[in-house]
Amino acid sequence: MDAAQRRLKSISCHILQPENSFVHGIDSNLLLAFHKSPKSSPSPVVIGGMVLDIVAKPDTHPYPGTTTPGNIEYVSGGVARNVVECMTKLGSKPFMISVVGFDMAGDLLLKLWESAELPTEGLLKLKGISTPVVSNIFDCKGELIAGVASVHAVENFLSPDWIWKFKHCIYSAPILMVDANLHPESLEAACQIAAKSRTPVWFEPVSVTKSARIASIVDYITCASPNENELIAMANALSSQQRFSFVQRHTNAEKWLPSMQSLFDLLKPAILLLLERGIKLLIVTLGSDGVFLCFRDAADFLKDITMKNKEAVDHNRQLLKVINKHCPPHHHESFLRSVLMSSRSFAFHLPAPAASVVSLTGAGDCLVGGILSSLCSGLDIMQSAAVGVATAKAAVEAFNNVPVEISLNRIASETHKILSAAKQLMFDA
Repeated sequence: MDAAQRRLKSISCHILQPENSFVHGIDSNLLLAFHKSPKSSPSPVVIGGMVLDIVAKPDTHPYPGTTTPGNIEYVSGGVARNVVECMTKLGSKPFMISVVGFDMAGDLLLKLWESAELPTEGLLKLKGISTPVVSNIFDCKGELIAGVASVHAVENFLSPDWIWKFKHCIYSAPILMVDANLHPESLEAACQIAAKSRTPVWFEPVSVTKSARIASIVDYITCASPNENELIAMANALSSQQRFSFVQRHTNAEKWLPSMQSLFDLLKPAILLLLERGIKLLIVTLGSDGVFLCFRDAADFLKDITMKNKEAVDHNRQLLKVINKHCPPHHHESFLRSVLMSSRSFAFHLPAPAASVVSLTGAGDCLVGGILSSLCSGLDIMQSAAVGVATAKAAVEAFNNVPVEISLNRIASETHKILSAAKQLMFDA
């Protein structure tokens, strides 16, 4: 019996070795623990952090050196986790790859995850590590006063070895999203797997500092979703010198609110750099001003999503049906077909509808989740971007990072308004 087990272990070390010399030193015991491969149905794959957010809001103005009465809430967070929850509530069936510890935060996150019947096969559970936690303190008006983030586990333990274990999920996925919390080696491993099967890769920058991690993987990236400052940081990371400056839209002394075309003109050099480096779709988030939707040569990657997603479209037929009912694609179909086939760059401004703001923390993640779900359901690029903006509105009107419920009919109604107000922007001077 022992001889047979040794033989099986020896064989597993060969047949389960990653297909890339970049990944090395795999723990064979870890591999043997997963003798059964996860199902590789064509589901979108999301890799990144699961975080427990601890949110403290005082009833009155807080003073240093003493406690203040108020409320403390535990909220499920993390960019990747939020995106997956949002996609699930829109009808998609994403597969998540992440890491948590055997501690209170990890137990709480997993309990909520399992209660939503989300897949856990991709969640690495490790003893001796701290589950990512962010603790934020707000003032009584809802403005952030201070925060402490302990998210080292994502970078230190969400390794290339673990990601390679789910290569078949990535091979069959219509799209892969990675967030920049990952270690650069893990980012590269995920991108290399995706490249083997022409799986489009969406890069979510997370922060100005971490957005620079695009530098080593830009050749693999199909889509990205930076805000204004992350866009500039990404462009500088891809430049030989720091030649792009952050845009100051207003100061305390003087309010300066440029038109959307003027703002676009200021950001255009950085946008063009990213498009010229091969990114096909760029969503630049503008907060309460909506988004800039920018693309070049996008037809091929959209075709890749469609070809790999024939089965998965059936999973999310309802989103496709509801949005097409309110926003028929034929209104812009011929124009969109012509611009997608063009080698020129195109840009549109999609405004954000007015919202009753409760919390801003999950808006950007829900924007990405809405776009990814829409693309994977078969909606076109304009409809998908508008659904993302509409979903972000639903997020800012909820306390949780992702609304407890997302009404497809309400999203469709807002999507129609957003598309009706969309304006094309001029790349040419």
